[in-house]
Amino acid sequence: MPRKVPTLFPALARQLETLGERLRLARLRRSYSASTVAVRAGITRVTLARIERGDPGTSLGAYAAVLRVLGLQGSLDAVAGDDPVGRKLQDLQLPVRRRAPRRKAQHKEDEAGDL
Repeated sequence: MPRKVPTLFPALARQLETLGERLRLARLRRSYSASTVAVRAGITRVTLARIERGDPGTSLGAYAAVLRVLGLQGSLDAVAGDDPVGRKLQDLQLPVRRRAPRRKAQHKEDEAGDL
């Protein structure tokens, strides 16, 4: 089954490439070989190479595993941690009006009272 690679805007593709380069540099600074990181992360060397190129088709879990091996898993806490636009939108939302529950017809009671 062929891999399905998402189509990205150029700016986002560059961000992923930059992330991959940062991960590669972090690995090299620690003097870890690609094989060592791949084994410790539970991925193949090919997947690690894709991560270091910023391949958008690589799973987020694989990226997270590499971050863990490099001791950078805390960096994930910063991702979408502060959402100022979302908070503003949330504050602007008007309360949702809810419909009152429908009342059942009281035809039977009215008919019973007419007898």
